[in-house]
Amino acid sequence: MLKTIRRILAVLCFVAVTLLFLDFTGTLHHWIGWTARVQFFPAVLAANFIVIAALVLLTLVFGRIYCSVICPLGVMQDLISWLHGKRKKNRFTYSKEMKWLRYPVLLVFIIAFALGAGAALTLLEPYGTYGMIATNLFQPIYQWCNNGLAAIAGHYESYAFYSVDVWIKSTTALALSAGLFVVIGILAWRGGRTYCNTICPVGTLLSFLSRFSLLKVRIDNDKCIKCGLCTRNCKSSCINHEDGTVDHSRCVTCGNCITKCKKDAIYYGRPRKSSVNAATSSPSKIEGAGGSMTTPEKISNNSSELVVDKPKETIDKGKRAFLIGTGTAVATIALAQAQKKVDGGLAAIEEKEMPKRKNPITPPGSVSARNMARHCTACQLCVAECPNQVLVPSGDMLTLMQPMMTYERGYCRPECTRCSQVCPTGAIKPITLEEKSSLQIGYAVWAHFLCIPTRDKDKDGKPISCGNCANHCPTGAITMVPLEDGNEESPMVPSINRAKCIGCGNCEYVCPARPAAAIHVEGLEDHRTI
Repeated sequence: MLKTIRRILAVLCFVAVTLLFLDFTGTLHHWIGWTARVQFFPAVLAANFIVIAALVLLTLVFGRIYCSVICPLGVMQDLISWLHGKRKKNRFTYSKEMKWLRYPVLLVFIIAFALGAGAALTLLEPYGTYGMIATNLFQPIYQWCNNGLAAIAGHYESYAFYSVDVWIKSTTALALSAGLFVVIGILAWRGGRTYCNTICPVGTLLSFLSRFSLLKVRIDNDKCIKCGLCTRNCKSSCINHEDGTVDHSRCVTCGNCITKCKKDAIYYGRPRKSSVNAATSSPSKIEGAGGSMTTPEKISNNSSELVVDKPKETIDKGKRAFLIGTGTAVATIALAQAQKKVDGGLAAIEEKEMPKRKNPITPPGSVSARNMARHCTACQLCVAECPNQVLVPSGDMLTLMQPMMTYERGYCRPECTRCSQVCPTGAIKPITLEEKSSLQIGYAVWAHFLCIPTRDKDKDGKPISCGNCANHCPTGAITMVPLEDGNEESPMVPSINRAKCIGCGNCEYVCPARPAAAIHVEGLEDHRTI
């Protein structure tokens, strides 16, 4: 029953969190957005003391239930390990705690958090890691499937689905996400919860509390016959059947050992009096009418059916297929994005280059670049949810995979505040539409040598007029003025009032100059209200 309940809750939480990253309509967050806010480290960053207290209490009562039910990265590892378990039974062995690895990793994580080093947090925090994988690997596949259904439905004149633009937001993010997925997948395929109990800092932190949990997985030494089935099915490698102990700091209360035990010798709960007495006495001798003998000898002579032979090493074709499938999926994504877009099938559209900004642009509500760097876990939920396609993962080492804004595919619409509504960590604070319309996140900069009126001429040798930036500016911060005062034939060029510019990027988006826009937005270190 314990295992069944845990699996049902884990699947529900995993599906809900995953759908948050896959959903491009923005409708699901209203119902299941809380699943992102109950993650441990995002709650710490958001100073959500109610969630933190609840998770601490949950761990002190039930053990590391968080790792096996709530954490999406942990459940993903369980799914991968479960697939391998279908082919290879009883494959785990007991191993000692790797203190030399897990505690230094936790120390590095704490130091990085104190210093605001986002890159270290990105690579170690479990929720953020899963978010990167879901956004950069799972979401494009989901969108392609949606577009396939939309094409089929359109053939039958049904509009139950609609196509969306599938694009790779960052090759660096794609490569890093694929690498993390492969590494964590291999560890889970081979060793179950190896990643959780050696690298994950949240797992290590909760392990301190789980040692004192009220309910634990325990061994009744009166009933235990040392068959080893519990050890061979423990994906945390924390059960030593030989001396009848469980390392509760690594146990994630999955219930596998309980269902495999044929003698009801392992259970979940408070300690039994009989097992306590047996633990204090010597279990090595069993007295009987025929004399005494050691427990292992009795098992081998009278309980041969319980002796489990060590499985022979074979070539693991499942792992090979898993890796090949992953590589194929990544290659397919990259290949699809390499195809050129065409205008009506007649001419190739030249992609606009991303400008080299002196200061990156952080989303409205992030307050400042410093606040973003200190509070963002790079889960990329805001990137996945952005309907305007202006948020992309950063490739800078100091803000690795954290969101930044760019305007090649759209602009930050004044009527949209979705990123501030979905952020679970407080890196992007909730703002209203009124606040966003007066919030300055950057300012426009004009490059005269790229501007079409100063660069291009028509067949008569006259400057080509444009004015797209001024026509589309929502705040009226851009006006067209003569390049040369007093010259009637002087081309009209944009003049920018920085006091009115909010940095929405509409001017940069609509600028027809190629390969780079003649007007671009520079980010502000600290946002301000105008």
